[in-house]
Amino acid sequence: MVKLIHTLADHGDDVNCCAFSSSLLATCSLDKTIRLYSLSDFTELPHSPLKFHTYAVHCCCFSPSGHVLASCSTDGTTVLWNTQNGETLAVMEQPTGSPVRVCQFSPDSTCLVSGAADGTVVLWNAQSYKLYRCGSVKDGSLVACAFSPNGNFFVTGSSCGDITVWDDKMRCLHSEKAHDLGITCCDFSSQPVSGFELKYKSTLSGHCAPVLACAFSHNGQMLVSGSVDKSVIVYDTNTETILHTLTQHTRYVTSCAFAPNILLLATGSMDKTVNIWQFDLETPCQARSTDDQVKQFIEDWSEDDVSMWLCAQGLNDLVDIFKINNIDGRELFNLTKESLVDDLKIESLGLRSKVLRKIEELRTKVKALSSGIPDEFLCPITRELMKDPVIASDGYSYEKEAMENWISKKKRTSPMTNLILPSMVLTPNRTLKMAISRWLETHQK
Repeated sequence: MVKLIHTLADHGDDVNCCAFSSSLLATCSLDKTIRLYSLSDFTELPHSPLKFHTYAVHCCCFSPSGHVLASCSTDGTTVLWNTQNGETLAVMEQPTGSPVRVCQFSPDSTCLVSGAADGTVVLWNAQSYKLYRCGSVKDGSLVACAFSPNGNFFVTGSSCGDITVWDDKMRCLHSEKAHDLGITCCDFSSQPVSGFELKYKSTLSGHCAPVLACAFSHNGQMLVSGSVDKSVIVYDTNTETILHTLTQHTRYVTSCAFAPNILLLATGSMDKTVNIWQFDLETPCQARSTDDQVKQFIEDWSEDDVSMWLCAQGLNDLVDIFKINNIDGRELFNLTKESLVDDLKIESLGLRSKVLRKIEELRTKVKALSSGIPDEFLCPITRELMKDPVIASDGYSYEKEAMENWISKKKRTSPMTNLILPSMVLTPNRTLKMAISRWLETHQK
């Protein structure tokens, strides 16, 4: 199951790209700006929008840590930004001055690739901001780029349809015609790649017009594509079947991006909006039980997954401590007040309390998922079972306390659509409250 949970409509022109870090969403547009949003409530950060580019911004991407954002533009520059405060870290000019269409960080953050309309591709040192190597394709504009999961090589796609494989020294390993009418996007699955071999595997169909964007989910189980036909299609990569077709955009879908550790999808469009979609844990591995999904999703978290979760909760200072103590998903669930003090040596009482509270929230969400609570019974803001549901003027139901807090502390906008609420009146949803009560009577032990 997938549902639209939020729509961002802040850009004044076509949205060209969306990108996730573990705690942020970035979007860029023909309106020359980049915007940053918090994943906790999809509010725009105080230092957003980011303004420097003098022409359209075509692509944006986060460094693996999420601390740096890269953007590239028709103005011939690739800009690095500090995501914490929005400050410009570096402005890297394409040697030929050609419009830059795509940029991508290597998995270890040491390098950044930028590809331009004249076919030039530049490998930058992401620490010194200096040009490391430069190459080019013989025909067409470079419009797509992706690094392999281990960072040993990357691929570029051109408007003439060629896909080219480069090693980390900018040596061309392979080039061939992949699409007759040009490549518009490319992405690697997270599945490990050993050595190098490029061969045709299969073709996925379903769109009735050119495909402009594609992206793999973090676990490689899903592939999503966006098209000129205004639709978004989600495929199961194991069976190569269509799981969902999403048709909410009113113009071409130009960008698709999955969040790294939560089942969120962002789609950007020429309709100037970005839609945020949420998947449940049964997609796409429908043969598995929900309990199996929950176990895989939380208890099988790696140490890096836990680190990204900490960052998403605003606990960045604890990342090194957790890594030193090898805290993975299973160990995370076993943490206690005593182990935080005695084993992890976290002295701050407030910090310990916050960690335990966040872990308990995680347990609650897992318990809700494993018990099969209908999604309509969960508050869209807190994602917890509602006790006192109310209907807001946007037509959606929320937990009363959560919505009152939203109205008092946030913009007077809908948590679901991001549009201005026509009224602040909250009406008790007695029908939903009765349905939740009946569900609890039959499911609680």
